[in-house]
Amino acid sequence: MDYINKLHSIHLDILKEIGNIGAGHAAAALSALLNRAVDMKVPNVRVSSFDDMVELAGGSEREVVSISLRMEGDITGSMFFVLSLQQAETFTEKLLGQGKLSSDSESLRRSALQELGNILSGTYLSALADFTRLQVQPSVPELVIDMFGAIISYGLIEASRYGDKAIMIETILTELDEEEASETTGYFFLLPDPPAFRTIFQALGAE
Repeated sequence: MDYINKLHSIHLDILKEIGNIGAGHAAAALSALLNRAVDMKVPNVRVSSFDDMVELAGGSEREVVSISLRMEGDITGSMFFVLSLQQAETFTEKLLGQGKLSSDSESLRRSALQELGNILSGTYLSALADFTRLQVQPSVPELVIDMFGAIISYGLIEASRYGDKAIMIETILTELDEEEASETTGYFFLLPDPPAFRTIFQALGAE
């Protein structure tokens, strides 16, 4: 059954609420990591086709950072977090006090971005587990820096053998500076395996 096409607004509202709870925990963790006030919100959750995802990322040839993992336990599936290379470099510069990802300390920057992926995906899955009272564990996140079209072709399509759509969870991370607030927009693409949809919404009483 094509569950992703049968999601209603109530299901997306539930996923958005879970995202906002996870975002609150992620903001607290990132505030401690960056040693500055951070706010994080989930303004939008919707079902997106792969074409929509390419448009959101700025085109198939735009270079992005993708952090992917598998969900394991009672709920299985794949999750990708995508943000632009420029925003990724800004994040690592603020965290490490250094510049471009292509410099000699690239491995350190990649570790910082992987930690960002750990925090964001971990807090979302933790909120999902708390909501559903199901066991959900993330695999070790994998970091890829490539054109978004390549990530779509070799990552998402391979991970989603059941269709060409994903649940898109927009996230806006805001650093609250005394002078001005800077925003970083990223996107979670959530691809639960088909049996996981029924498991999630049965647990929430919203099948």
